[in-house]
Amino acid sequence: MGIYVEYLNMDLDINGIEQERKKQLQKISQLRGGRDILVFAAGMQKNSRLTMIAFDDVMYMKEILSDLQGTDKLDIILETPGGYAEYTEILVRMIRNKYSEVSFIVPGMAMSAGTIMAMSGDEILMENSSSLGPIDAQLNYQGKSFSADAFIEGLKKIKKEVSESGDLNKAFIPILQNISPGEIQNAENALSLSKTLVTNWLIKYKFKNWVTHRGDGSTVTPEERESQAAEIAGKLCEHSTWLSHGRSINIDDLRGMGLEITDYGENSDLCDAIRKFYVLLQRTFESNIYKIFETTTSQVYRFEKPVAQDKKGNQSISIESKCGKCQTPSNIQLNLGGKAALKDKHLKYPENDIFQCPNCGAENNLKPIRLQLEQQFGNKSVFEYNKREGK
Repeated sequence: MGIYVEYLNMDLDINGIEQERKKQLQKISQLRGGRDILVFAAGMQKNSRLTMIAFDDVMYMKEILSDLQGTDKLDIILETPGGYAEYTEILVRMIRNKYSEVSFIVPGMAMSAGTIMAMSGDEILMENSSSLGPIDAQLNYQGKSFSADAFIEGLKKIKKEVSESGDLNKAFIPILQNISPGEIQNAENALSLSKTLVTNWLIKYKFKNWVTHRGDGSTVTPEERESQAAEIAGKLCEHSTWLSHGRSINIDDLRGMGLEITDYGENSDLCDAIRKFYVLLQRTFESNIYKIFETTTSQVYRFEKPVAQDKKGNQSISIESKCGKCQTPSNIQLNLGGKAALKDKHLKYPENDIFQCPNCGAENNLKPIRLQLEQQFGNKSVFEYNKREGK
């Protein structure tokens, strides 16, 4: 029986899924020698704008880090489509200021800026189905996203053609007319930042214990560390190598660049715990949660649906819930501080937090989601508001 089917048969509601995640996190921590453990994960199937590493993550990372008071060693389970390198740098600084040793566990995908973040670890743990991604910065131009590296290389080819032929192909004229020197500089800066961060972090953390060569046992010089780090950063940035920003880079690819990667698939107990946690994580993202910050004792959820407001100012949130038993989806309306009319195809939020599946009758405890929503949007749900007012 597969792990996903196993958890389906357990008939877990959102609260049960959360408890099972905690159980697996504790097991991973124990198997890793009692290290602190933190989850920084986004639903890869969700709206990419929301799941990106961005400014908001700094506040939530600070909050979740404050809950960790165990050791000076940290494991981070990382799942992200990427985002802004600038905010990745801030997150890494916060983490490395607190921990002397950091490892990144990638059960699924850590792409783009997620790969940059992983390069700040002393250790990277993956299995054969895990992947990192190219770190070539992406630029937005005339509503399209494209590689900064490909952009710069394209300009170099045009320049070379003009230099060799003494003539500019007329097909390039409308393209060049729409490109400003500032845009060229932005592309170069974005690419440089990705390379610089990866190079510096590899030298400082991943390569800090690389003191001898495996072949002859000779001493590794600082210059060799710098050269190897720069070569790896350059390879990760090469659009011509990967051809797509979404290309998967697996263990063999990374080892071929000269990176040591720990294959946790070779440790059956650890692999089982990580795989179980990852399945539970994906089941969590079947709701309208799009990002999770989590430890063994705390969690912060980010929700995909914004607060809706009617003409009278009454606010409500739609909660997407999938029955753990029969997988029937339901839209549940939670009112915030008012009495918004029930929206079409929505069910009323239950006052005791226990939602009963309209198809099979299975119960789902929605209290964890309600509490997180109230915290995120800074308002009490209507029935809590009514209780305080004695209504």
